[in-house]
Amino acid sequence: MADIDTPAAKRAHRRKALAGDGRLAEAPDATAIPAWTLARPPTINDVARLAKVSKKTVSRVINQSPHVHDATRAVVDAVVARIGYVPSPQARGLAINRSFLLGLIYDNPNAQYIVNVQGGILEACHREGFELVVHPCRQVAPGFLADVKAFIQRQNLDGVILIPPLSEDAALVALLRAIDCPYMRLMSVPLDEPKAMVLHTDRAGAAEVGAHLAQLGHTQVALITGPQRYRSTLERREGFIGALAERGVSVPESWILEGQYTFESGETRGMELLTGPDRPTAIFASNDEMAAGIYRAAYRLGIAIPRDLTVVGFDDTPLSSRMCPALSTVRLPIHDMGRLAADRLIARINEGDAGSAKSKTSQPLTVTPRLVVRESSAPPPA
Repeated sequence: MADIDTPAAKRAHRRKALAGDGRLAEAPDATAIPAWTLARPPTINDVARLAKVSKKTVSRVINQSPHVHDATRAVVDAVVARIGYVPSPQARGLAINRSFLLGLIYDNPNAQYIVNVQGGILEACHREGFELVVHPCRQVAPGFLADVKAFIQRQNLDGVILIPPLSEDAALVALLRAIDCPYMRLMSVPLDEPKAMVLHTDRAGAAEVGAHLAQLGHTQVALITGPQRYRSTLERREGFIGALAERGVSVPESWILEGQYTFESGETRGMELLTGPDRPTAIFASNDEMAAGIYRAAYRLGIAIPRDLTVVGFDDTPLSSRMCPALSTVRLPIHDMGRLAADRLIARINEGDAGSAKSKTSQPLTVTPRLVVRESSAPPPA
């Protein structure tokens, strides 16, 4: 121990740290680590040899174990970065009884919604070392629950993310709880514990549309809703009609038509509204796909947007700003919702889903849609 009291020994000691297996790891020096030149890819054994620690310590660092000194972790991380080592997901999962796989389960006809939410989930997965497995299904199909259960168990998923309308299915959520599968739900109403939801306040977003149209002076207003089995359909309808009613504008029942959140249903319903004995001066479509269908119907009938007809959508997908004229719509941050759901789910998985009252993973996650006014909005024709 006396040798450590010398200045040189103290400096050397500061450059070392106790590794997870009791061995000393030198402080990282990237220039001293040889570049990888062999034809085969580097292995965990190569990392351990170059870092001068055990294979078990490398595994602990890769799996983000707290039982490794910071300096040792820096050594291993430097070696991993220098030689380009990529951990085997299978080996990593076996080491801690995890698959590092998340599932996205959906029954949703809106392809753009799926793309956007999937992009957000993948952003979180790539950052945290997880992979995403996507499973489309039919909620009304016989054996739906058995199919979902088989998918989760076959893939050995660490957790799943549900989007509407599956996120609103009580029987599916009961199944996930029964098989002890962590989950996150994207929802427009709070039907679960805060830790298990990303809540988007669709009612408030739709209310902004109602206020916007009333402010422009529209009194002949129509609504194309989503499918009735979606809770978002009710939330958007009630928010929109309620905001108009507060401003003295009513929407005739004959001008409230159900769509399917698809382009085709938007065009069909748009034709019905625009070819009747009276026609509205403004239509609120409950998503951008249906709004695009209304554009098509108006084009076929020679109705100019926004001179003759104001159209407003919901979601603010990339399509909305590329339409001509650019579509006024409610911005629902779908990509961010997917990322938030995946971040929360991974955090819960990493902490064993303990979810204490003071845990960050037990706090509410809420996003608020906002109206984006573009070229498709105008006062009613004189």
